[in-house]
Formats: sequence, C-alpha cells, structure tokens
Amino acid sequence: MKKILGLSILVLTAAAPANAAMLSVCIEGSPEVFNPQLTSNGTTSYVLGQIYDGLVSVKAGSSDIEPALAESWSVSDDARTYTFKLRQGVKWQSNDKFTPTREFNADDVMFTFERMMKPDHPYAKVNGGNFITFNTKLADALESVKKIDDYTVAFTLKSPLAPFIGIMAHQSLAITSAEYAAMLSKAGTPELIDREPIGTGPFQLQVYQQDAVVRLVPFKDTWGAAINNPARTPMVDGVVMAIGADASVRLQRAMAGECQIALYPNLADREMIGKSPNLNLVQTPVASTGFITFNFRQDKFKDRRVREALAHAINMKPLVDLVYDGMGTVTGAIIPPSLWGHDKDVGAYSYDPDLAKKLLTEAGFPDGFSTQLWAVPVSRPYMPNGRRAAEMIQADWAKIGVKAEVVSYEWGEYITRARNGEAEVGMFGGIYDFPDPSQIPNNYFTCDSSGKPSPSNIGAWCDKEFIGLMNEAGTVTDRAKRIELYKKAQEEFHAEVPAVILGGADTITAVAKTVKGYAPAIFGTSRLSGVTVE
Repeated sequence: MKKILGLSILVLTAAAPANAAMLSVCIEGSPEVFNPQLTSNGTTSYVLGQIYDGLVSVKAGSSDIEPALAESWSVSDDARTYTFKLRQGVKWQSNDKFTPTREFNADDVMFTFERMMKPDHPYAKVNGGNFITFNTKLADALESVKKIDDYTVAFTLKSPLAPFIGIMAHQSLAITSAEYAAMLSKAGTPELIDREPIGTGPFQLQVYQQDAVVRLVPFKDTWGAAINNPARTPMVDGVVMAIGADASVRLQRAMAGECQIALYPNLADREMIGKSPNLNLVQTPVASTGFITFNFRQDKFKDRRVREALAHAINMKPLVDLVYDGMGTVTGAIIPPSLWGHDKDVGAYSYDPDLAKKLLTEAGFPDGFSTQLWAVPVSRPYMPNGRRAAEMIQADWAKIGVKAEVVSYEWGEYITRARNGEAEVGMFGGIYDFPDPSQIPNNYFTCDSSGKPSPSNIGAWCDKEFIGLMNEAGTVTDRAKRIELYKKAQEEFHAEVPAVILGGADTITAVAKTVKGYAPAIFGTSRLSGVTVE
C-alpha cells in the first residue's frame, strides 16, 4: 500500500501559484522513515537534510565543519567534554497536529540524545528504536549529556574521541522537538514523531507518496532566513522530489525539462549530459566505498578459505572498469583512495580461479555450492549499477562451480532485509558524511561492546583485532598515529576477507542551466536551501 502523508497531491497541484518558482528533483528511492536518527541511508538523508538541522554540519561543497543549531563549541583540556552554545531564536515547524509554543532550546537536545542513550526512555523503543549512527559511533563512547542552562549543553566522553565533531555533523544526529514528542505521547500516537516530521530546517514536509513523490514547502521562519544566511534560506516556492529507481529515466526526465536536478544518472551518460543545451554536468569528488559482504551467520562463510576463494574468483579490473565507467579505482582497502588514511599497499585480491578452486576443495566444496548474491537496486557513488556488477560476479563464480542467484528488492525493503541478516552475500556500501576514515569501517564492520553487530554490519563480522584497532584510532588525536592504526586495521580486514571491496567513484549530477546555487555535497547531505530557479 502506498504511504501518503499530508494533503492530497490533487489539492497541492490546484493550489500552486501559476508562476511559482518550483524546484523539481528526480531522486532514486523513497525515504524509509522521517526521523534521521533511525537511518543512515543516503537517499533518506537527502530528503530529511532539508527538514532537520544538527548542532553542527558540513559546510556545503567542502569538508569543513560549521555551526548550525549550535553557534559555537569549546573543548575541555582533557579533550573529553564538548560544550555547545546553542543558537537562540530558532523556531520549530508546525503541522495540522502540532503548533509549537516555544523556540528550540537545550530541552530538545536533551530529548534527542536521551531517547538514544537511555533504554528506559519513553521513546527509546518507539518504531523499533534502532538508532544506527548513535549506536555505532557514540553509544559506547558517550558518558553523559548535561543541560547547563537553556542554551548550553555539555557532552562528556568516556575517553577522547578524535572524530567527535565530525560525528556530530552526521545527519542522523539531527535535533528533534521535545515539545512535539510530549504532545504525541499525550495523544497516544508517539509513533508519528518518526513519520510526520517537525524540524527547524529550511523546508517542511507537505506530502509523501511512497515510490512516487515527496513534496516540500519552504519554512519561512527558519533560522537561516532570520540571520540572513542565503545558504540556509529557502529561495523557491516549493520542492517536488519525483522518485524513480531507473537512472536512465531520471536523466530522460531532466532532458525533457520535467526535473531540474537529476541525481545519480548513469556514469556512461556523462557525454550526453555535457552536450545537452539545457543541462550542466556537475561532477563531484565523493569519498565512498562499495563492497560485497559475506554472511557470518552461515557456516560456509565462517571458513576463511571459502571467502578467499570467492574473492580470488572475481576478475576485478574489468568489473571496476565497466561498472564505474572508467572512474573507479581497483583497491582492496576499506578506506577509499580519496580520503586520508587509505592504505595504498592493500591491493585487490588477485584473479586466480585455480587458487579459488583449490581453496574450495580444501574447505570441503570441491564441486562448489549455491548461494544468493544481492544487487543494490539504486545507483549510488559506491555502486552505479548493482545488477551489472552482480551479474559479472555471478559469471566469474560460475567458473569455479559456485552458482549465485542474483536477488534484489525495492531500496527500502532491500535495506530492511539486509539489516535483518537475510543476505547470504550482500552488496552494500556507504558515502562518507564527514571527513574522517572511521565512518564506513565503523558503520559496516564493527560490533558493540556486547558483541552485537552495528545495524549496517549486514554480514555480522565481529573481529576483535579489527574493532580494537578502530577503537584505538578513535581515541588518539595525532593524525600520524591514527593513520598507522588504520593501516593495521585495513591489513587485518584484507587478511580476514569479511567482504570484497568493489570501489567507488565521483558522483555526477544533471542540473538544469536555470538552476543556480546547487552544490552537491562532498561529505554529508546536499542542501536545497539557497538554490534558485531562473
């Protein structure tokens, strides 16, 4: 059943001013939820990044961290306590159920983080309570969050955490309204906090129809407008996000003028976009990593010889050349070449079908076996064409007797099923939201102190040495020492073969020449505030 929130599309269309400066964006998938704390999905973050704000954010088009709902912050001498001075005069959005009676303050920060920190919090288990980024990056590191006064909040860590400010810039740690939560709880509908969003950002949700459209309207009282910051101010009368998984269709719609920004067109279509009289080709260097990961819940994948065999059976160079259309790099390192900390000495596994067969025989599979190979259904910088990549791997594995059935689902269902551990060999990946090497390895290949895999660790690989190295790298501030630790972690990852790195590439965007001010994010979420349409 289609999910529809807000007003009907028919009413919206009829009510739109005849000469409205509407911005239309073709996006690749539906948001899975409307609370950023419950997702690390880039597609969802693109939508929610227009609605919510965090305490800090990555500056548009750069790798710098800048103030957002926090005007400033200071760090204690022992590097354990970060004190944030909050911005005053920030207004909350409203909807047909909620009209705020106060402005943003420290109570909202406390509610946001206590929901994620405290198992007995009234909202801790609402809608599953799976706080992906917080649980992966901060749950074990954060000692306390304290309200100093109405506009000052202190975060104290158990030990120094080098990427802390970068982590706080992650879209998944955006601030939600304590007053809205209290109202919903009193009404007996707490689940709506994650479905009908109230934020402080430049746009607010007007309607959502799953797999079809997201419509946003400007929040004219947003704080960016109040401080006369054009980059934080909505400049259009509305945003229509048309949802379509097919990259070719998204580009066709852009070529026809039906959408002014088309996300993630096929890399092979660069020349077509460049020659278009109506479109600009915007190429952005994005740090990302794509991979296939083995499910350690299955006995056969617990045997390293099986994992090594499958790794050596993939002819990686032609796969990377074709799938990334000449824009990818063959590597075996989990940290991408575009980011500091990358280990250039960790190369891809050699293509050696004979060795692969030998390893399978030693592991007790002389005739191979059958498995599923999942294919990412949307185009992302870390995987522009999941189906094509899966089919190439399928053909390579067939040569050593491994029969792989290629499986895929709609993007939201794909993510949910993968995180539930259903993928035998899952295709996954991530884009770095802040400029620190810790993000992707910690998100996708670590487990917490109790041994529970992080939500995006779909293969459930829990390696004490790897986790220890990643944790140690996060507690030191000397970059040279951190690089040394990340090098060791990448060597351990390569030796244990929990996954096979496929690569990543720059992202390209088709942008109408009538659109001004759109800067695709290098890290984090691209903003539609500050964008105009001529």
